[in-house]
Amino acid sequence: MIELGLKFTAAYLLGSVLGALVMGRIRGGVDIRDVGSRNPGGTNALRTQGFPFALGVMVIDVGKGIVPVALLPSLVIPGVGIDPLVSRDLIRYSVAAAAILGHVYPLWHGFQGGKGGATAIGVLFVVAPQIALPAVVLWLAVIAITHYVGLATVSVAVAAPVYFGLTGLPEQPGLFIFSAWVAVIITYTHRENLKRIFAGTEHRANLLRLRR
Repeated sequence: MIELGLKFTAAYLLGSVLGALVMGRIRGGVDIRDVGSRNPGGTNALRTQGFPFALGVMVIDVGKGIVPVALLPSLVIPGVGIDPLVSRDLIRYSVAAAAILGHVYPLWHGFQGGKGGATAIGVLFVVAPQIALPAVVLWLAVIAITHYVGLATVSVAVAAPVYFGLTGLPEQPGLFIFSAWVAVIITYTHRENLKRIFAGTEHRANLLRLRR
């Protein structure tokens, strides 16, 4: 269990590094928490700072979902080793959850982070690469149809456990449970977006106009 705890903590701390704030430092002190929707995520970065800045944010936020899940489960920690009593799947899903939690509730930034979508996509590329590309296509399709980025992100998050439930059970209960957890947290972090959509006050995105 020491191995699990250390790897969970490492993934959480990596997840706590917000791409938007890293890019802001590189640009010379820009803090997107002071502009637009004030959310330190890719969408607000794109709306307020432009495509190159937002691309950097996405690379960092997606990357911190990929790196811990790809590397930590098999990493041998000196003095700790590999715990034979803990399954690699449990560690994989635990560090995946930790990376997302770090992005949403970052230790380095007063526990005020993004909404978890980009980091969840990064995780998906490792735990279920076969549906990562279809998930991105679905995300883009929902934006193209509705012009709501938040709705697109929630749609992908909810579609994942439905897919895994239909195709992976009972053989892969861990993947289904993890994806259901992701759907819950992504829906929760986008709750205000969903309220504004129902109220008709949510910002509508135009992908062509945003790519400036």
